[in-house]
Amino acid sequence: MQVMLPSIETESPIRIQTARHMSDDEFYAFCAANPDLRIERTAKGEIVIMPGTGFKTGNQNADLTAQLYSWAKRDGRGRVVDSGVEYFLPSGAARSPDASWVPRSRLAKVTPEQKKRFLRLCPDFVVELRSPSDGLKNLQAKMREWMDNGAKLGWLIDPEARTVYIYRPDQTTERLIDPQRVEGEPPVEGFVLEMADIWNPDL
Repeated sequence: MQVMLPSIETESPIRIQTARHMSDDEFYAFCAANPDLRIERTAKGEIVIMPGTGFKTGNQNADLTAQLYSWAKRDGRGRVVDSGVEYFLPSGAARSPDASWVPRSRLAKVTPEQKKRFLRLCPDFVVELRSPSDGLKNLQAKMREWMDNGAKLGWLIDPEARTVYIYRPDQTTERLIDPQRVEGEPPVEGFVLEMADIWNPDL
């Protein structure tokens, strides 16, 4: 099924409640048929089509992903992917973080054919970067969803407020105000995210 949307710009997600829940294979095919759209699925089966990000947010996201990727290459324990990758979660949701890390030990259990599609697992570490079109409460709910589905550490970065929220399973969310760097902990101990270019992108 291909979706035809009005030729207007939207600053908020479009939500579609289908007559019946799509299976994972149907949802993957739906996303493949609409490659220009950013699509997620909630645990209740609702399809969410999200607006694209602006240039500034895209640059900030590229910076954080590049830092995480460079560290992971040196560290060697896991793999990093960008916001184009989606995961089928145990809850039934299909979600895509802005950056994520999965240990090699877990990926070794996934077949090469399965790696060509959305993985049926929750990454150990996720990062969400708030864009101007993202509601903070919605992103906070998404971060709790990551934790509830098995993520071991999550960072929610709000560039406009210069704030980083740290999520850990079964713990109170920690809030960092205007940090110059954010230091990783298990499962990504040793990773340090320098915030200068995220807070003040040279654009």
